[in-house]
Amino acid sequence: MNDMKILIVDDEDRIRKLLRDFLSIKGYECAEAADGEKALEIFFSDRSIGLIILDVMMPKLNGWEVLKTIRETSRIPVIMLTARGEEQDELHGFELGADEYISKPFSPKILTARVDAILRRSHNTDTDILECGGVRLNKSSHTVTADGEPVDLSFKEFELLEYFINNKNIALSRDNILNNVWDYDYFGDSRTIDTHVKKLRAKLGDCGNQIKTVWGMGYKFTEE
Repeated sequence: MNDMKILIVDDEDRIRKLLRDFLSIKGYECAEAADGEKALEIFFSDRSIGLIILDVMMPKLNGWEVLKTIRETSRIPVIMLTARGEEQDELHGFELGADEYISKPFSPKILTARVDAILRRSHNTDTDILECGGVRLNKSSHTVTADGEPVDLSFKEFELLEYFINNKNIALSRDNILNNVWDYDYFGDSRTIDTHVKKLRAKLGDCGNQIKTVWGMGYKFTEE
């Protein structure tokens, strides 16, 4: 897994060096970009890029613009890195397809652990196919269909759906979902789950009704 190259995009030399040093210790090769235009140039020319750490506030093209362009052709995992911790910024990142959102200042060790976890799960070779109601999830090919129609999910939406199906007909609290899908070191809160559930329901069409709201608690995925 560590033969994957990580693209670090930040206009601060200090931040790029800090992340490069910590990721290199873990055996990852890193590419760097100081602005959005360079980031896209590297991404579209280097097929070995397996994950992107993307700052929001940058010259030329900001992180939102870079992410939007990448999501037109790729579901590569993207961790948004920003000094802005406002709720709307975080929700906007998830709406555009970000997989994680970490605010500065951050712990390099925690961020590195998140990179490990994302790449470990995204390259799981398990060939199990999970089905529930009209939803079919293929873990090997990382694809989903709803009533036979393909569904395009982000990496985190895929993980959330997989967790729901593995725990079908069980009422799951928001804390439980956060701890298992986003891991215990996630810095966010329940708004993250609600945003992803809303998007997941919409993308699943009629099958989205299988995600039931358990008022005052969380959600339950059913076969109906």
